[in-house]
Amino acid sequence: MQTIETGNNPVFPLAQAQEGERVRILRLRGGKGLDMRLTTLGLNVGSELTVSQRCGGNIVVLRGETRLALGFGMSQKIVVERQ
Repeated sequence: MQTIETGNNPVFPLAQAQEGERVRILRLRGGKGLDMRLTTLGLNVGSELTVSQRCGGNIVVLRGETRLALGFGMSQKIVVERQ
């Protein structure tokens, strides 16, 4: 599992990010299959995301011009820090 160092910013699951918040992926905590799927979607360690929308436990994030919708379980396994 790849991780990157963080400064003094709090670290939390993507599922807890608020709308409009910019975050950077620090770690993927899924199993091998989920980590590969997230990486295929472009959600790599070090990627910067903007939370576009939250609806219940689901979340929509922007990575550049790409919009991705994630369920609660998947977003719980993505560890991020605020930018």
